Amino acid sequence: MISEGDHEAKSAQHEGSWTIAADSGDPLLKAVGTQIKYLRDKAGLTQAEFGGQIGYGVDQVSSVERGRRPPKPQFITGAERVLDAGGMLAAIEDIVDQARLPARFRDFAKWERDAESFHSYSPFRVPGLLQTKPYIEALMSQNCPPLNDGTVEDRVAARLERQEIFDRSPAVVLGFVIEEAALRRPVGGPSVMKEQLNLLLERSALRHVSIQVMPMERWQFSPLGPLVLLETRDGRSLAYSETQGMSSFITDREPLQTCIQRHGIIRMQALDTEQSARFIEQLAGEL
Repeated sequence: MISEGDHEAKSAQHEGSWTIAADSGDPLLKAVGTQIKYLRDKAGLTQAEFGGQIGYGVDQVSSVERGRRPPKPQFITGAERVLDAGGMLAAIEDIVDQARLPARFRDFAKWERDAESFHSYSPFRVPGLLQTKPYIEALMSQNCPPLNDGTVEDRVAARLERQEIFDRSPAVVLGFVIEEAALRRPVGGPSVMKEQLNLLLERSALRHVSIQVMPMERWQFSPLGPLVLLETRDGRSLAYSETQGMSSFITDREPLQTCIQRHGIIRMQALDTEQSARFIEQLAGEL
């Protein structure tokens, strides 16, 4: 299950479960950048000349060739045309697109693209699939260690693109339980949070989406952090969690059932969808 782009990440894999550590460089991007540089040199173009023909500056071309950031679709299209790549770069465009995501997250993203149902519990922040652009940008700005502007731009775009899951046909069943504390945490300030809460209300109105709030006074169960349960259209199931830059995947039946039971208890303790909508409306009205 671990992608080629991840095998420099430190990982410990066991039967039915595995953990992937935080990013430690990206061999995929380095390989793509090396190939683009090879084609550019073969064409006899400097970085400035090549960039000028495809609409990018020298710094951007250099960043791609060094593997520091993934080339955007328009960069690849331009490189195909100017460098006469013969379709080689276009053939890996989908793979390169995934490189905008953190390496530890890419395996899960593959499952997510094939999801039939998706249920999550978020104790610390609004889940990624429900985040507004300003909310994402505020989170990214507080990353430790700090991310460069190009990486922030790429990851914001990639997270927003994942939200197409709400528009798929047939519809994906989506359920979210969010802790009250996550909704009260002032990420980005009052205006950002107000927009974020309003988006939650919009999403909760969709027939295939349920959003529940876990109020602080109902706390009875001690969860072990955020949790996602996902089932694909071909019947595969997965539990996924992130904490301190580490991603954990569980597919083995017994620990997976334990995660399902925990999530079931959490959903039972949370407010129902109508109560949750009123709760979110009240929070938004306070801002």
